[in-house]
Amino acid sequence: MHVDGDQELPVEPVTTPLLVPLAGTPPLITTDSELTRAIDSLSAGEGPFAIDAERASGYKYSQRAYLIQIKRTNGGLHLIDPIAFNHPHPLFERLNQLVQTDEVILHASTQDLPCLREVGLRPQRLFDTELGGRLAGLPRVGLGALIETQLGFSLAKEHSAVDWSTRPLPQDWLTYAALDVELLVELRENIAQLLSASKKLAWAEQEFAAILEAPPAPPRKDPWRRTSGMHKIKKQEQLAIIEELWSARDEIARNADIAPGKLLTDNAICELAMSAPVDRKSFEKALRPLGMRARWLENVDVWLSAITHALSKSESLWPQLRPASDALPPIKMWRDKFPIKFAHLSHARAGVDALAELHGMPPENLITPEFVRRICWHEPQDVPAALLELGARQWQIEIVTETLKAALREREPLPTLIEEEPAV
Repeated sequence: MHVDGDQELPVEPVTTPLLVPLAGTPPLITTDSELTRAIDSLSAGEGPFAIDAERASGYKYSQRAYLIQIKRTNGGLHLIDPIAFNHPHPLFERLNQLVQTDEVILHASTQDLPCLREVGLRPQRLFDTELGGRLAGLPRVGLGALIETQLGFSLAKEHSAVDWSTRPLPQDWLTYAALDVELLVELRENIAQLLSASKKLAWAEQEFAAILEAPPAPPRKDPWRRTSGMHKIKKQEQLAIIEELWSARDEIARNADIAPGKLLTDNAICELAMSAPVDRKSFEKALRPLGMRARWLENVDVWLSAITHALSKSESLWPQLRPASDALPPIKMWRDKFPIKFAHLSHARAGVDALAELHGMPPENLITPEFVRRICWHEPQDVPAALLELGARQWQIEIVTETLKAALREREPLPTLIEEEPAV
């Protein structure tokens, strides 16, 4: 802090801008011979592999990798264009065999693992710097924030939302991407030291192993129900229109490999569902308040056909406003309709919050909130077994079991108001 008159002002930490990798930005690898040399170089290195991938989220339908960055101590930094290779590819299999010999460092690994596996890279050992930072109790866990606070360098983020499917990739984009792995090994070491000092390293290792062992998420039932703005929909025929528009948009987007929102936004779908236009004129009128976009009109006949098809269906085929689900009732209903379960939950939440503060981490990383809700709702006799079946890790079970058992004995709620909990 420094004092300005009578007022203390916070002093910003001094950081060094990281503008280019120490060895310079490497050329983009697009040929077999170039990839062979990169693999040979990585093989000559030692220690873990720092890996990152760039996707074209918001631009493309697929979540494929459009750039893969790999760095290893004494093994160089390499930028690989996976689009230049057919998959499966023998060189990517060779690269996979190499990265499986040691730990792979990723930041926010659940985002990148699917697209890495798609090209044949399947890590066997993982260190996730984002999750490690959360478990260590660090207040900001974005890559830039961690590089800044842990290593004293600042990363530019001006290219974080660009279209990585662009070819050729601009040189400044490649430099930006290379910097994402330039200090990842050093960052891993710092975070591992923090975890070790707080006796959390074994917990983190269980979390990392669970990420690698997790099966692919099953297809979501009725994914169209996640359309933004659904809270405005009150009638079944409007739901039917949303379902048809969403499905029509999804088919076009998948075939063209374009982000669905580029064709028609969720807000536009909801507006069309409420107004149910029958021709181009009424279609444009319905969307005018949102600011008509030329892209929306490219498939106007498809959208109008989807609306007509939805309304032509028998009412018995319209989707239900509240479909059957194994989801628990909303928390705001528990106090009046399920007071004992609400009492359990109020004490469980308070106990978990206290434990999370004690261990210096967010409550949702100590135990998944949905697990707590289900324990309080189902009141299992064997709490550890129930937590294990839900997917909790052993370290989590050991910490929260007694707190949850005590909460299940409570019959009167704490005065703290509980409305809803964050989904994780």
